[in-house]
Amino acid sequence: MSTFIILAQAAAAQSPQSGFNPANLIPIICIVAIFYFMAIRPQSQRQKQHDAMVKSIKTGDKIVTSSGIHGMVSNVKETTVIVKIADNVKIELDKASIGSVAKRDEAETATATTAAAS
Repeated sequence: MSTFIILAQAAAAQSPQSGFNPANLIPIICIVAIFYFMAIRPQSQRQKQHDAMVKSIKTGDKIVTSSGIHGMVSNVKETTVIVKIADNVKIELDKASIGSVAKRDEAETATATTAAAS
């Protein structure tokens, strides 16, 4: 038992002073900064771009949902859009489920170019 006490006293004598050292915070600050610029900031920028894209949706735009459904917007509501995916087939989708948008002008020129090539 006395050997454990002697070892504990020796370890306590060898331990450095346990005061606050600001140099110990530098690696933690660097890790937090790297995490912010590699994970948080790009995700927030993508979210802002998606929100701007969703706000700019108009009737007649061609869209692709996040699940892969292609269609044309036939009506825009406050939080949803009605999408025509086939003749006499319309579905109502939440705006957040829209993956990408091809504006009406781009869709028409792509269709005209394809028709002219055929």
